[in-house]
Amino acid sequence: MTQQTKTGANADASVAMRENVALECGWGRLIFGQTFSTPQSLAKELEEERPERRDIALYVNEPQVVLANAPHGVFLDPSLTFRLDLADYQKARRAPKGFFVRRLTSSSDAEAINRIYASRGMVTAPPEYYWTERDAQAICHFVAEDTQNGEVIGTVMGVDHARAFNDPEKGSSLWCLAVDAQARQPGIGEALVRRLAEYFIVRGASFLDLTVMHDNEQAIALYEKLGFTRVPFFCVKRKNTINETLFTGASADEGLNPYAKIIVNEARRRGINVEIIDTERGVFRLSYGGRSIRCRESLSDLTTGVTNSMCDDKTLTRAIVTDAGVRAPAQISADAARDELETFLTKHGDVVVKPARGEQGRGISVGLCEMAEVEDAISAARDVSHTVLVEEMVHGVDLRIVVINYKVVAAAIRKPASVVGDGQRTVRELIKAQSRRRAAATGGESKIPLDRETERAIRAEGYEWDSVLEADMPLDVRRTANLHTGGTIHDVTDELHSKLAEAAIRAARALEIPVVGIDFIVESPQEPDYAFIEANERPGLANHEPQPTAERFIDLLFPLSAQTAIRRGLKERSGDALQHVETDD
Repeated sequence: MTQQTKTGANADASVAMRENVALECGWGRLIFGQTFSTPQSLAKELEEERPERRDIALYVNEPQVVLANAPHGVFLDPSLTFRLDLADYQKARRAPKGFFVRRLTSSSDAEAINRIYASRGMVTAPPEYYWTERDAQAICHFVAEDTQNGEVIGTVMGVDHARAFNDPEKGSSLWCLAVDAQARQPGIGEALVRRLAEYFIVRGASFLDLTVMHDNEQAIALYEKLGFTRVPFFCVKRKNTINETLFTGASADEGLNPYAKIIVNEARRRGINVEIIDTERGVFRLSYGGRSIRCRESLSDLTTGVTNSMCDDKTLTRAIVTDAGVRAPAQISADAARDELETFLTKHGDVVVKPARGEQGRGISVGLCEMAEVEDAISAARDVSHTVLVEEMVHGVDLRIVVINYKVVAAAIRKPASVVGDGQRTVRELIKAQSRRRAAATGGESKIPLDRETERAIRAEGYEWDSVLEADMPLDVRRTANLHTGGTIHDVTDELHSKLAEAAIRAARALEIPVVGIDFIVESPQEPDYAFIEANERPGLANHEPQPTAERFIDLLFPLSAQTAIRRGLKERSGDALQHVETDD
C-alpha cells in the first residue's frame, strides 16, 4: 500500500485521501507514510516526535530515501508487517473460556491497560487519553475481562484507515496487543485479534495489518495460525533512548535478567556510570561522584557478608527476628527423632519442609499431612541443603514486603502457579502453555517445573497429568508462591496494614540489612496478623513495578543522584511528557 497504489476492489476514487496524517495514539503517533508526498516531508514529521513518546511511520515509500534525509535522526525498524485478508477470515470454532472481550468502557479500563503496558515494557499513555478517545471514529480499544474477578487481562488497539485518512483501500491495522503476564486463561491474545478482525469486517474494512518484531517467534506463530501473511511494508522510527537497542545492536547488558536490568536502566537514567561485570549472573558496578558500588541485582556492597550469611541460614534468620519481637511459626529440625517429628506433625496437623539454605523455592514442600510425605520431602530437601527444617503450616496468603533503607517501598501478594481448564487440553498441556507464557513475560525467570511437587499439588486436587481439566475450572499446580516456579505477584502496597509494615521494618533492622524482601503469611494484607517465613537478601525489584523499587535502591546507593532525577522529572512534567514506552505488536 503506497501512495501510488490507490486502486483495488474496495477503492473509492471519489474520496480524496488526506495528506500528511499523523494520528495521535497516546503513546505517540501513527504516521501513515502513504499520505506524505515526499520522503523529505515524512522525515521532517518524524523530527516532531515529542519527548518520551515514540512515533511510528508505517507504509513508508522509499524508506532508504527517508533515512538519507535524516541519517542521524531516524532508522529502519527491524519489524515485519503481516496482513490478514478479511474476505478470507475464518471465525473461531470455539468461544473463549474464562474471559470475554469487550470495548473499553471506563477510566479503570484505561488504568488497567496502562498497567499491562508497563508490565510488558510498553509505552503508557495518560489514562484520560483512553477515556476521552473512547468514542473516536478512527481508533478503538478492546479489553479482555476475567469472568471470575472482573480484572482486565489483555488489550488490543485498532485503527480504521478509512476514518483516519480516507484510505481508498479501506484498510485497518492492529497495534499494542498485550496480555497480562499473570493471566491463566489460554487463548487471550487470539481472542483479542479475532475480535478486532470481526469488528473491522462489520465496518467494511478489506484487510487488517500489523507489525511485529522479526524475532518474536511466539507472536508470529499466532498470527500465521490466524491466516496473516507477510507483506513488504516498512516502519521508520526516530532514534531515541526508548528505541536505542533497535538501532545500536546488542549492548554489553543485552543479556541481563529483568532484576538487574531495571537497576541498570535507572542508574543510566540518572547519569550514573554502569560497568557490566558478569551479564549472565547480573553482576555490575555503579560509579557516581567518586563512589563505586558493586551489585548483583539488588544485592550490593552495602549488605555485609555477615548479614548475607544470616539471610542464607533460615534457622539463624528466624532466631534473630524472633528475638526482635517478630512472630514466626513453630519449627523443628528434620534431624530430630522420628517420634518427635510425629508429635510435631500431630500437633500442627500439616507442616512445611524446607532446606535451611537455598533460594527460589528449591526443595520446599508445603501442606504435608502424612509422616511418609514428610520423610520423602526431607530427603528431597537434603539435595538442596544438608540442614532441613520442618515448620508449622500457617494458612493464608504469601506476602512479600520490600524494605529499602528501612522504609517499606512495595508490598505484594504472591500466588502459586495455577491454570484454567478449557475442556480439551490435559493438565500437563495447560501447565506447559502457562509456563511458556510466564517465561516469555519474565525473560525466562519464571517457569512451572514438571516435578514431584507439582505432581503432588495436582493429585491433592484429584487430578493426574493427563486429566482433562473442565472448562473454566481453576487448578493450583504448586503449593508455594515462588515466582521462579511460575507464581504470580499482585501489588497491595496501598492497602498494607501499618502493623505489617512495622514488623517488616523491625525484621530488616534486626538483620541490619539495607535492602530485603520480607516474606510473611497473612490472612489479608489489610489485617495485622502475620507469621514470618524468611528474609530474601536479593529481592527481585522488577517484580514490583510500577512501585519505585529501583529508584529507591539507587537513592540508597547514591543519595546525591536523586536530585538529578528530581530535576529531570520536573523538566519532563513541565513539557507534558509521557512515561516509559513500547508499542510494537
